[in-house]
Amino acid sequence: MKVLVSGASIAGPAVAYWLGQQGHEITVVEQASAVRSGGQAVDFKGATHRQVLQRMGIWDGLQAIRTAPVDQHIVDAGDRVRAIIPHEFTGGDLEVLRGDLGRLLFDRTKEKAEYLFGDRIESLSVVGDGAEIVFRSGRREDFDLVVGADGIHSGVRRLAFGPEDDYVQFLGHYYAVVGSNTGAGHEFDAAGRAIGYWYNEPGRLAAIGGPKAPDLYVFAGEKDAYDRRDVAQQKMLIKDSYAGSGWRVPEMLGRLEEADEFYLDGINRVRMDSYTRDRVVLVGDSAYGNTLGGFGTGLSIVGAYVLAGELGRAGNDLGAALSCYDAIMHRYAKVARSGNAGPFLAPRNRLMIGLRDVTFKNRALFGMMMKLTDRFATDIELPDYK
Repeated sequence: MKVLVSGASIAGPAVAYWLGQQGHEITVVEQASAVRSGGQAVDFKGATHRQVLQRMGIWDGLQAIRTAPVDQHIVDAGDRVRAIIPHEFTGGDLEVLRGDLGRLLFDRTKEKAEYLFGDRIESLSVVGDGAEIVFRSGRREDFDLVVGADGIHSGVRRLAFGPEDDYVQFLGHYYAVVGSNTGAGHEFDAAGRAIGYWYNEPGRLAAIGGPKAPDLYVFAGEKDAYDRRDVAQQKMLIKDSYAGSGWRVPEMLGRLEEADEFYLDGINRVRMDSYTRDRVVLVGDSAYGNTLGGFGTGLSIVGAYVLAGELGRAGNDLGAALSCYDAIMHRYAKVARSGNAGPFLAPRNRLMIGLRDVTFKNRALFGMMMKLTDRFATDIELPDYK
């Protein structure tokens, strides 16, 4: 088939890898000018994620670029440690920087897929047995299948399924990743191990260090509190939201203005009855995103594998392949249809902050939480597609 994939972060190149192995003609369009570097760390957990990464042949390569384990220290305004979050909770079994993973996947697929950087889909029309695409650059082309792997704010989902508000729910919090992962802002103990710090006040978290981000903010807010295209307004939203905060927040705000990397978005959840429509299919956060939920990258990798496997298994019956993909991933992605990381990261009152901290002090509670996340990560009968 002739396949168009929108998005070159994680899900898109993963789809390109598997479909390229099957001999399909793949085009990947990405509105960024190049493969994105930096970004927060992403993680994989459990046997299911490992099996897919091994079948892709990238498990060993990821071992070579994995991040160092970082325990997060929850502190009060006087820097006294209230609890410690073990790196196994935040980093899973394997953690890598998003940019490093994206580069590895791009390098594995660039010979079998055409990448169109600095472009995007402007219009999409399904006509008969194909999809007519007009790109922002003016290029026009027909494809047999369109894969939307372009994130929570998916343009493909908007064009093929409907407005974002019909599928994306704002969960009452925002998050901001500030700075690049070059070591600036990271701190180390006497043994040379990286340390991360969490500080909470009601409705807001300020975090320093660790691979998730040199500086990380999570705070409660109203929907549509900023313009997504106005970075200055976004930074002002953070300053206003953290006005009067203690601990080292003034130091963090001082770094905010000149940060070399900055990203702010709402904590959102995608809910869809079906991930497919006609000759369009969604993979990754565009279909089953749940911001900071801890499963997004794993769901993307598994989703790409299942989509390609079902396409190969069904032969020329595209409808059957998409229907099977829909059923398998709808069950596996149920973890993304519930849960909200916002109240966990930035509880709205001091009682809830204290109760959250207890889960990391109590070994039994922490053990139960780890078992639950492991179960969610492996809750799929992973087909061994030939």
